[in-house]
Amino acid sequence: MANDASTVFDLVILGGGSGGYAAALRASQLGLDVALIEKDKVGGTCLHYGCIPTKALLHAGEVADSARESAGFGVKATFEGIDMPAVHKYKDGVISGLYKGLQGLIASRKITYVEGEGRLSSPTSVDVNGQRYEGRHILLATGSVPKSIPGLEIDGNRIINSDHALKLDRVPQSVVILGGGVIGCEFASAWKSFGTDVTIVEGLPHLVPAEDENSSKLLERAFRKRGIKFSLGSFFEKAEYTDNGVKVSLANGKEYEAELLLVAIGRGPVSQGLGYEEAGVDMDRGYVLVDEYCRTNVPTISAVGDLIPTLQLAHVGFAEGILVAERLAGMDVVPIDYDGVPRVTYSHPEVASVGLTEAKAKEIHGADKVVTLKYNLGGNGRSKILKTQGEIKLVQVRDGAVVGVHMVGDRMGEQVGEAQLIYNWEALPAEVAQLVHAHPTQNEALGEAHLALAGKPLHSHD
Repeated sequence: MANDASTVFDLVILGGGSGGYAAALRASQLGLDVALIEKDKVGGTCLHYGCIPTKALLHAGEVADSARESAGFGVKATFEGIDMPAVHKYKDGVISGLYKGLQGLIASRKITYVEGEGRLSSPTSVDVNGQRYEGRHILLATGSVPKSIPGLEIDGNRIINSDHALKLDRVPQSVVILGGGVIGCEFASAWKSFGTDVTIVEGLPHLVPAEDENSSKLLERAFRKRGIKFSLGSFFEKAEYTDNGVKVSLANGKEYEAELLLVAIGRGPVSQGLGYEEAGVDMDRGYVLVDEYCRTNVPTISAVGDLIPTLQLAHVGFAEGILVAERLAGMDVVPIDYDGVPRVTYSHPEVASVGLTEAKAKEIHGADKVVTLKYNLGGNGRSKILKTQGEIKLVQVRDGAVVGVHMVGDRMGEQVGEAQLIYNWEALPAEVAQLVHAHPTQNEALGEAHLALAGKPLHSHD
């Protein structure tokens, strides 16, 4: 194969999703000569098939709920239904605008952008479109795809994954969702707002099982009030077609029938057949193994994003891509504290958190060293105005820093920024308590919670 570059690139990146394009932008900014290879569209899963389109659907659902509930605010409005082609036009317009902006950024940084399916051909080269791109360093960022269960065929007809769900041309009458994690709960929330009868099947004891148990229970309570049904603690056994849809059978003998089955059990790495093992890269269950600096066992190869076994979040991919670019440019870099990364489930209500769960904090620090406080949003004026319910839970090491912030309620994802600072700067409750939070805001609830934890509650009981 001919080398498409007259000189060797400083960095060749395989995959243009969140981690890959962030690395390309930062490396170029630092003076490195970069080639970015992407088989689909720059922006990857997050922009085209994940974060952005799902949140657009959820917002459309929020508007629908607002129309239904307008009388409760003294506003006369009628809800006439969901126009899915118009919803998709809105969603696709959001994606298109962001995509054009990202393309402009890539071009402005003078990054060599290559469209095509690349394959690692050596520890210092990637082959694509009959050309070989040589690099002093290679970054693997090939992302992930929706997973399934052995024996369960996702046909895109009645048994679908999140990619299919985002393009569905109608509002289904009923859906069983296999998986009660972030993806499953977000689709359940959006579809319920659209008018679908939804049942979630989760084999673990709680919805959003990676979150603090208190947050899971609050979400479950809210979903019950909304009429979202769920089955917890029993695993999927089989799915079969019926005359009108799908029947799902669980290990405990329960059966559920619906028009569609959405398989939302997570995402798996895209690594098979891409030459990683042949180049000597250490792998585990399809994931590329890296150290805290995103370095593989091969000195010239790094990896980031959903391809490595860290949190599968776009903002984690951004951070890992930036870390690799700065390391290659000779800068001193600090490993990412993954506990300090904000996590948000954009359901109605939202679940947002940063830091340690109560259970994890007790495991690390000891049960007698952990203090918790719950602040109910019922005492927050702005939340009352919005008619949202929920809670903020703080986890503190006794006489020390706040090590976990867990929030449930509408728009709590917008409050996780301050929560991130509280955790990452190891703030004491008294230090946060002396900061003045604007009134009336939902952000004020964070301040009130810390006032209470500092022993001087204002709008809450001792």
